[in-house]
Amino acid sequence: APLERLAADGRAVVLYDQLGCGRSDRPVEIEWSLGVFLDELEVLRGELGLDRVHLLGTSWGGMLALEHALSRSGGLSSLVLSSTLASAAEWEVEATRLRDELPADVLAVLEDHARAGTYDTPEYEQAEAVFNARHFYRGGVTPPELERMRLERGGESYCAMWGPNEWTLTGALRGWDVRPRLHELNLPALVIRGRHDLSTEAIAATLVRGLPQAREVVFEESSHTPVLEEKERYLEVVGGFLRETERR
Repeated sequence: APLERLAADGRAVVLYDQLGCGRSDRPVEIEWSLGVFLDELEVLRGELGLDRVHLLGTSWGGMLALEHALSRSGGLSSLVLSSTLASAAEWEVEATRLRDELPADVLAVLEDHARAGTYDTPEYEQAEAVFNARHFYRGGVTPPELERMRLERGGESYCAMWGPNEWTLTGALRGWDVRPRLHELNLPALVIRGRHDLSTEAIAATLVRGLPQAREVVFEESSHTPVLEEKERYLEVVGGFLRETERR
């Protein structure tokens, strides 16, 4: 994974597969909730003795990072919030706007299948792929890292937590909103987004306005995966931010 290269400065980099994803267990009888993943992160930090950390979260991981910081767990040197959000409702509005900018024939397919609830058909998946090529990964040929992410993504937990797609919130995170509490997080925060990201200008602006020590970096050639779309610059920006924070 590209982020492993951040260890070159002599710090440990810990990446983990959440429950329901990758090589971690995929529990059958579980009620997916934010608490499950918050507990998991707490246990991970405790077991590995991670008393002082920089916490980087991408997309849903950024939501979890914000919640972990707000839980007063302590020991956070900084937050790196990559392509993420502070309000599920705001994300749904913006994702719907981006969806509505698709070509009419593609939009019609998405809407037809949404009405029928047929999200697992090849026709729907092809239409959603048009959206993803604009706003998830714009690099054309799928790199191995992204292919691995797709294979290991926890489809069941995604649907239970979020919904069938980015603009249809039906899961446990519906109504999630930390905008009123962002001011509590008075620590260095780096907000990252791609120019064509699902995390739009408006969504990122909410984070930057709300967090007392936030700065924003926009990746002009990227959408939702700048760590892959502009890998070298991403590592340079994040690495520089971590070094600067550690010098304080």
